[in-house]
This record gives sequence, C-alpha cells and structure tokens, in this order.
Amino acid sequence: MRTVRLTMAQALLRFLEQQYISVDGVELPFVKGVIGIFGHGNVTGLGEALERSPGRLTFIQGKNEQGMVHTAVAFAKQNLRRQIYACTTSIGPGALNMVTAAAVATVNRIPVLLLPGDNFASRQPDPVLQQMEVASDYTISAADCFKPVSRYWDRIVRPEQLMSACLNAVRVLTDPAETGAVTLALPQDVQGEAYDYPERFFEKRVHVLERRPPSAEALERAVKLLAEKKRPLIIAGGGVRYSAAEKELIELAEALHIPVAETQAGKSSMSWKHPLAVGGVGVTGTLAANRLAREADLIIGVGTRYTDFTTASKWAFANPDVRFLNVNVSAFDAAKLDGVTLTCDAKAGLAALREAAEKLKYRSGYADGEIAALKAEWDKEVDRLYRLESEQGLTQTRALGIINETIDPSAVVVCASGGLPGDLHRLWRCEQPHTYHMEYGFSCMGYEVSGAFGAALADPDRDVYALVGDGGYLMLHSEMITSLQEKKKITILLFNNHGFQCIHNLQREHGSDGFGNEFRYRDETTGRLTGEYLPLDFAAHAASLGAKSYKAHTAEQLKDALLKAKNETTTVLIEISVLPGSGTDGYESWWNVGVPEVSVSEKVTAASERRKQRLAEIHII
Repeated sequence: MRTVRLTMAQALLRFLEQQYISVDGVELPFVKGVIGIFGHGNVTGLGEALERSPGRLTFIQGKNEQGMVHTAVAFAKQNLRRQIYACTTSIGPGALNMVTAAAVATVNRIPVLLLPGDNFASRQPDPVLQQMEVASDYTISAADCFKPVSRYWDRIVRPEQLMSACLNAVRVLTDPAETGAVTLALPQDVQGEAYDYPERFFEKRVHVLERRPPSAEALERAVKLLAEKKRPLIIAGGGVRYSAAEKELIELAEALHIPVAETQAGKSSMSWKHPLAVGGVGVTGTLAANRLAREADLIIGVGTRYTDFTTASKWAFANPDVRFLNVNVSAFDAAKLDGVTLTCDAKAGLAALREAAEKLKYRSGYADGEIAALKAEWDKEVDRLYRLESEQGLTQTRALGIINETIDPSAVVVCASGGLPGDLHRLWRCEQPHTYHMEYGFSCMGYEVSGAFGAALADPDRDVYALVGDGGYLMLHSEMITSLQEKKKITILLFNNHGFQCIHNLQREHGSDGFGNEFRYRDETTGRLTGEYLPLDFAAHAASLGAKSYKAHTAEQLKDALLKAKNETTTVLIEISVLPGSGTDGYESWWNVGVPEVSVSEKVTAASERRKQRLAEIHII
C-alpha cells in the first residue's frame, strides 16, 4: 500500500479538497474553503497546513468566531446545502464562541464543518492555556460543549483516527435528512503529529445526493387520505427549496387546485403573484393563509419541521377533522403531528403524489373564486400597510414597502431576529426563487450581517441585503469588516427603533408595561431604564469601519438612499429611523408564551386566563 507522510492537519485539508457532491448529474467541489481565526490552539497546526497547502481551498479571515460560522451557515443555505465552508478556531473562548452558530446550523438542517482546537492529547504540559480542568472527568474540554448542538462529534487524539472521523463527518454533512453542524475537535499537539496515510484516503470522492422516492405503500396511503378531503392546504417548508422542488410544488398545486402557504424557510418557493400562493402561515402568517388553515381538513406539509410559529402553537388548525400528510426526507419530521408519512425527497414525492392523484381525477372542493377572494383581500391589506403614513415618523411597514418596491426582484434579503421576520413573512413579496433568506430555526440575533456576507459569497451575481434591527446589529456585526476585506458588497438596512422592540411588544401584549427592552438612559429619580433614548449613530459607526453609509428618516430619503446604495461598489449601511411598535400583529394567529398565573398586575392575570382559553381549543397532537 502506497502511503504519504503528513501531519494530521495537512491530511485533513488534503482530504477535504477531494470531496465532491453530485446533484442531478451536476458535480461540484463540496468544501469551498476554510474560515478561521487563529490562536495558539490551531495556528501552528491547521494554520501551518493552510499556509503551505498547495490545494484549492480558500482561506477567509474571520473577525468573530460566531460570526464566521454564521457566514458559513448562510453560504451553505444559499447554496441549497451543496457547498460548505469549514471553520477553525483555537481552544477555549475561540471554540466556545462557535457553539451558538453550531446550534443555528443544526436546528436549520444546514451543513457546516467545525474544527476547534483542543487540549493536548498527551497531557504532558497540562493545564495548558484556556484548558478547563474538570476534576470529576479530566477528559472533558471546552470542545465537549459542541456535543448537544452537533449532528456528529469526534475528537482526534491520534493522527490515524482522522480517517474514520473524516468519512463519518462527510457522510453526515452530505445527508439531507441528518445534516447539521459536524465537529471534529483537534488537540493542538495531534494537529502537528505525522502519520503515513494511505494515498487511497486522498482519492477523489463524489457523494451523490440520492433522491429517495416514496414507497408504493406509503404513496397509496397518502392518496387515499387525500381523496377523502375537500379543503387541503399545502405548507411549503425549507425542504422544497433544498430539494429544488419549486416546479413540482407548483405543478401539484395547479393540478389539484390546492392553495400553498409558506414557512419562513419555504418562502420564495412560489411567486407571490401566483393565484394559489397565499403567503406565510402561523404566528407571522397572512390573513388568507391563516383562514384557510383554520378550515382545512388536510394539511400537506412539504419539507417543514412544523415549528410553533408555523402551527401557531398547534392552534392554527381548528377543523376537528383535520389530518396531516407529511412529505419529508427526514423520518423524524415526517412523523410529527401524528401525520401520514411520505418519507422521501420533496421533488420525487411531490411528483409522485401529483401523478397518483391525477389518476384518481382528484380536485379540491374549494368554491370558485374562494381562494382568489382571500388572496385579493390580503393583497389589498399589504398595499395599505406598504403605504401607511404616520405624523410621528416612518412606519416599519412603509419602510418595507419602499424597499420591496425599489430593490431588484432578484436581490436576496437576509434576516433572522426581532420584529422584522414577522413583517417580512407576512408582507414581503417574492417574485423569484431563493431571494428570501431567513434564519428562523434559531432566530439568532447577530446572524443578519454575517449571513448576508455568506449569501454574497454563495450568490455573487445578486445584490444581497441584510435587514437587521438596531439590537441585532449591536449583537454582532463584525463580519461587515470581512465583507470589506473580501470586496464582497452587502447592503445593511438597519432599522433603528431604539431597542429590542419585538420583545418589548411581546411584554405589553401579555400584561407588562414594558421593561428592560428599550435603549434608554437610567432615570436618576426612579433608578430604572426609563430615561431618554440613547443617541446612537449607526451610520457614523459603519463609516468609521470603512463602509459607505446613509441615513433615512422619511420615505423619500429611504428611496434615495437605496438608489444610491445600488450604485456603490462596496458594503453600504443605511440607517432607517422607524417608529417603535409600527410593525404588524394578529391576523387570526396566536403564539403560546408562558404567562404568570399569579401577579399583582390584573393585566398579567387576564393574559394568563386568555392563554388558558386558547390552550383548551387545541385538539391536535
């Protein structure tokens, strides 16, 4: 057997360079490169390997460990999980900063490879810098924190262990049902240890994305259920997009005359102009979708995890006869809500379901014009909100309308947290596929700017906009500098509403007067954070880092700034002053939030009673 002598770190890079993925006959390199921040735990090992590597992997210098992983997650998400970046850090704080973003990847079913440094495997210099000494279990290190947020976890304590670990890592990363964060903890001494690796280990490997078809028995069961129902509603989830099943979704909906609602991850699967597109569903759903969900006798969930926001905490489906037909590549997700399962690829499953239903000449029982009337009513409401004026200042819905109508329909909008996801899910009008990029599995504050940079890396021919609140921007914006460094333009649309207004509103909806969520000075008389708003200048901050910046207080200023930003060649930040509490809410939805049963406030106890009433109305598993 022919061998080549390499350090563990060198062998790891050589292996990653030879991993490819094939989707419908199109072959791509699976690992685009490595994003990293060097410290003593990885610079002389993996860092040296990257510096001397003759291979094709690109190295991008991160500025914050969490931010760089968000970038990698967004890159993979925008690439429909067909390419990834690996991320490397030192041990201790560097590694732990990645844990939050690892959870983002795993919750959203997005592949990302994490390569944190680790303690000395030899233990000879222990305790080393940043080592956690757990007296009850000396094998524990900071890298163990990745276990609950990783789909696969391993620690390479001998250089030869790399081979089996890498094979398992790529197996999970390329599995559409089981993908997520994969962590290979790399002890800093082992990174530099040499081994005679078999040359076969470095041969080109092509991982074929297999489109699993539904079984004949499962398909028969699914069609039988469909045939019994008159008012089905399709809920399109992220699985539609990752499977590239948009065409099959539309064909099924048109053939059987079934309206299509969307989750956050599934939005942009269908143009808002399509007569069967009824928009977002659930807590942040449209009036049209939520009314249809309320009366539906069958929910066809395609590639959805059925989160509480999608189901309105299981309150959205009021028909006592409602059943669920779940088309999902993951058996775990397919089994939710006691549904009839089609465990298969979304593209294959939708095509098979349409063909089988057409043989039975099935067509839904919606009255002529019923769906069109609901859609027209909602479109009118969006038009109203897009033009909603206030003497006090610019409303959030007006700002979104200007943005939606000004930027190119091919542009990608990236968002994750605060009040914006709700308004975007309800109001944003997507015309083209893959233009809506929402991280709402973890709804992680700070994803937005990093995510926009990742989307720009993945989709360099499109304009990319990060829509972020002032709270999210303050949480994490470091990769804006990386976008400048890499000359990958993103446009940051920062909605300045003086604080964490989404949670402020949630408080008040449940009986609170509002506490601790606005960016205010401390009042010297009361000792509470109820003084004047902090005079933060986000445009000046962005300009100080090297970005172009604009401010917008009016609709006219915002449109002008957007047009100017379009012509800029570098990263831009537009600070948009919007009225607090000027977003959307309601539209026959509900979210189950724990409310105190006992309080000195009558408003709080009244909210608790309303919650109990809503819980009593839920009848599905």
